[in-house]
Amino acid sequence: MRLADKVAIITGADSGIGQATAAACAEAGADVAITYQTDEDGARETAARIEAAGRRVVVCRTDITDAGSIEALFAATRDGLGVPDVFVANAGRGMSGMAVAEMEEARAMEILRTDLVGPLLCARAFVQARKAAGGGGRLVFIGSVAGHLPTPESAPYGMAKAGVNSLVRSLSREVAADRINVNAVAPGLIATPMTQKRLDDPDARKAAMKNIPWGRPGAPEEIAGLALFLASDAADYVTGQTFVMDGGLTMNWGGA
Repeated sequence: MRLADKVAIITGADSGIGQATAAACAEAGADVAITYQTDEDGARETAARIEAAGRRVVVCRTDITDAGSIEALFAATRDGLGVPDVFVANAGRGMSGMAVAEMEEARAMEILRTDLVGPLLCARAFVQARKAAGGGGRLVFIGSVAGHLPTPESAPYGMAKAGVNSLVRSLSREVAADRINVNAVAPGLIATPMTQKRLDDPDARKAAMKNIPWGRPGAPEEIAGLALFLASDAADYVTGQTFVMDGGLTMNWGGA
């Protein structure tokens, strides 16, 4: 799977899945624009990995919930690398411990803006850029198994991820004539900074593993490999799909 001389944008690439995906795209031959919100050091580490692969990189601090910030990202990418061929919408925010009856409106809206509205705004900008360039391109969302499973005490997060799955289906139909592929990856429990606290707690880790037939968390590089496939020409006949990668979690939910 090659992305020779393509231009890719990866949001939330300062750590975890985003960082691994940015590195994978660079190793496959792409120049890469990466975004971060607060972890500049992590973004610089990702940039160093891209440059070590012999590719060019643009680093942008981006708020994906703000259309103006997204426009600035695309402008910086065009100026520094060229029109993007690939967009991986990875940036997001997790949550837990908030039942609907005790819902804090501000916190719920923050999750919905970041995990649903943000990807939608990014998708709009990418589709506009690709249409202006004559079509073609690959749009990959990093969602979650939460889009398929019940998410007690984190309903806004599950709503957002289910909404991304719906966006994938709808948008794939809208842009098929432009030959823009739209797909998503829905990871299960992946060993990233977002989940590290749970994985470091022996009791919490043991409880989580009971629900995963494969008996381990996934690695960011495994998700990156699937995202790279969907971003490549090898996936030209794939669109409108969400691919679950979870070690069997969704097949075992509630049955362990």
